[in-house]
Amino acid sequence: MPEQLRKKYSKQFKIDAIQMYENGEKSMAQVERELGITKGLLAKWREELLQAKDQADAFPGNGNLPDSEGRLRQLERENAQLRQEKEILKKVLGIYSKDER
Repeated sequence: MPEQLRKKYSKQFKIDAIQMYENGEKSMAQVERELGITKGLLAKWREELLQAKDQADAFPGNGNLPDSEGRLRQLERENAQLRQEKEILKKVLGIYSKDER
């Protein structure tokens, strides 16, 4: 039995679909039918776009984070690594200072 593949839409397609609904005289359901997308998907995209801080952060795709969140996570990882290195250096310094007594 063949697996049903999920259809993927580009960021620009999603933005254009939302603008088509917001600028036109058509209902959300009519726009969805015309574009051949699943019922309720346009509302989901619209909500995601409204929640994004910036249009560039909306629809990062395939488990990717928006640029601002991705950078924040990277800095948090680096911070955690630096804290670990600092703790190791403290322990080493403690060991050497005990040996000198």
